[in-house]
Amino acid sequence: FYTRLVDQFGTRAALILSCASASAFFLLVSISTSIPLLFLSRLPSVFMHGMPAAQKVITDLTTPSERAGALGKLGLCFGIGIIVGSALGGILSTKFGIFVPLYFGLVGSLINTMIVIVGIPSPASRRSEHPVTEHSPSQAGGVFSLREILRLMKFPGVMEVFLVKVLAGFPIGLFLIMFSIISMDFFGLEAVQTGYLMSYFGVLQMVVQGLVLGRLTSLCTEKTLLRLSVLVFAGVGLGMALMRNVLHYCIVAVPLMFAFSTLATVTDSILTKAVPASDTGTMLGLCASVQPLTRTVGPTIGGVLYKHFGVSSFGYLQLGVNMGLFVYLLRSNIPLGERKGV
Repeated sequence: FYTRLVDQFGTRAALILSCASASAFFLLVSISTSIPLLFLSRLPSVFMHGMPAAQKVITDLTTPSERAGALGKLGLCFGIGIIVGSALGGILSTKFGIFVPLYFGLVGSLINTMIVIVGIPSPASRRSEHPVTEHSPSQAGGVFSLREILRLMKFPGVMEVFLVKVLAGFPIGLFLIMFSIISMDFFGLEAVQTGYLMSYFGVLQMVVQGLVLGRLTSLCTEKTLLRLSVLVFAGVGLGMALMRNVLHYCIVAVPLMFAFSTLATVTDSILTKAVPASDTGTMLGLCASVQPLTRTVGPTIGGVLYKHFGVSSFGYLQLGVNMGLFVYLLRSNIPLGERKGV
């Protein structure tokens, strides 16, 4: 819904709605004195989707050759915000109480709203080098049009690349969903140690997105990077199947973060260039829906795998799925051409 709204009304309006909703969320939580009011405070989160809207701005304001690198830098910025915000929130809540981080969040969201109003131009979507016609199919459909979403899958290469995006990261997604249990049961970590481990992953992701991806996208084609990320994912699966302690996992995490970040950035870039400019918001929304889909079905499947087959089962599944995808990518000729019009 949100990304269809981006296509209908523009990135500036969508970002303002996202930041204003975040302000409303922090305000409601800060004054919550009962359970019903606390549940009510979650309603604005329906529109708190700043990442897809920010990605839409990037796709509008960059050339196709710059898009993958720019999306990687955007991921770096969000990663820094998550790490710094989590640390700052912990410090503020410990020293000044649980409501102080909420006040900081409220002020920050209001500042973000003003930055968007002042800094994001209204005709941002018109700056894309893909012209959008007045009666584009995207604008003809409604905000809740499932038919428009299905229409995007019919563009050359879109269905294939989207399925690769979903399937390649699905096994590791199952593992990450179960990680809170695995970290205690298999690795024997305490909550504080798990927090340090997650910070380590965050730093690795920032390094990959900020320093590695930009250079790779200038040296290699997106098709090559797509194949490389899937192949590295297969190697990660083998490492996960053989790992026995947390040190092994820290070593496996290096190629894991590389494959994870590369696959996400490259597929987002490919898919947004494969559809008309007026549909990039919807396509980015479909890309962002992959993780919620995994979180929906993941606990059930992941629980069964871990209970009956152990941690190594996630690795073998990752290895098998990605080797199959790698062979498919080598043999198939997926069209990754950019659409010049609507």
